[in-house]
Amino acid sequence: MAKGMYVPKESQPKQGKGKASDQKDGKRKIVAQNKKARHDYLIMDTYEAGIVLSGTEVKSLRQGRTSLADAFVQIDGGEAWLHNAHIPEYSQGTWTNHAVRRKRKLLLHRDEIDKLESKSQDAGHTIVTLAIYFKDGRAKAEIALAKGKKEYDKRQTLREQQDRRDSDRAIAAAKRRQRARER
Repeated sequence: MAKGMYVPKESQPKQGKGKASDQKDGKRKIVAQNKKARHDYLIMDTYEAGIVLSGTEVKSLRQGRTSLADAFVQIDGGEAWLHNAHIPEYSQGTWTNHAVRRKRKLLLHRDEIDKLESKSQDAGHTIVTLAIYFKDGRAKAEIALAKGKKEYDKRQTLREQQDRRDSDRAIAAAKRRQRARER
């Protein structure tokens, strides 16, 4: 660019790299994951839902303090609710602190709620929480329609993962040997 030349603001390069510019990319800052849910359930369909939170809950989440060990979703009166998600009290909060295990409303589209409600009523199906994260500065929950696995299914999944790891290790070792021979 020539000095003194007019450049529209939209095409000017951004100055600095602050928190706001990092989160505007749509990146997810994961706060908590429920890894046990992926082990115990066969995930059929996933959804992203907004969470209605109070101020101290958001501050506590930003500190990375939450547990989804017993969390599940229920549809009551045409609304989705997150139950048993443990968000501890904010350490610097006052009398305005929140209840630790209160039920929290999830924000989903009507057709998504209807679909989840009809499918979750089938035998063996449930709605589990997989993760809580921040996206564009807003708290989101990744929920999934899931079906419970039998014990032999869990063992089969673990066996497949171990076989995949072993084959990846063998391929990597073969590539290392080949590169060493070429030198």
